[in-house]
Amino acid sequence: MSFTIYPAIDMRNGRCVRLQQGDYNEETVYGDSPYSMAKHFADQGAEWIHMVDLDGAKDGASIHDEFVIQVAKELKVKIQIGGGIRNERDIDYYLKCGIDRVIIGSAAVTKPDFTINMIQKYRSKIAIGIDAKNGYVATNGWLNTSKTTAVELAKQLANAGAETFIFTDIARDGMLRGPNFDAIAQIAQETGKQVIASGGVSDLNDLNLLKGFSHLGVSGVIVGKAIYEGKFSVRDALQYVD
Repeated sequence: MSFTIYPAIDMRNGRCVRLQQGDYNEETVYGDSPYSMAKHFADQGAEWIHMVDLDGAKDGASIHDEFVIQVAKELKVKIQIGGGIRNERDIDYYLKCGIDRVIIGSAAVTKPDFTINMIQKYRSKIAIGIDAKNGYVATNGWLNTSKTTAVELAKQLANAGAETFIFTDIARDGMLRGPNFDAIAQIAQETGKQVIASGGVSDLNDLNLLKGFSHLGVSGVIVGKAIYEGKFSVRDALQYVD
């Protein structure tokens, strides 16, 4: 199985930011143009870019879709987008505008029937974003924690036909302390599906360790703060895991 590096662009108030452990009060701004950042990543060889509409995730509506669509139309990269996607209109709109994969996050918990319908209709074009706090799924921009465990949700949706999961341990996100390797491997083993790891990558060795789980189904990793803080570049990451 190939192993994909997904450089991340989190958007808030029209800018590129990173949050610490999903805390909207712990924001660092890294750029004023999501498009310019995406172009920078594409120029370094990125094949995929992971984009998140943080305002959308909090408000339950797509806020920064114009930036996402501009990247998809003008750059030779594949895009997966999450944040605020709660209805089929948004999914259909993004896919028709050239987005390659749409992430259903909070709705996977709050609207299970809708989520299953979207999985069965759009198949590989849908990824399920599972953001976990102490093992339980967090929703609405990580502001609320459900009573459903990450493993329970992943198994339910895998049985319904989900092919790709994006797993984030919120406690690791933006902390540069390494991913939650055990939880990532468990999701992959329990579902038998592709899992994209997210949260905590601190150095190139973390990428190598995650790639070591590719036989279980770990197919890639989303990298944000480590790139923005200069720990390594997108080009470095791509060469390292190649």
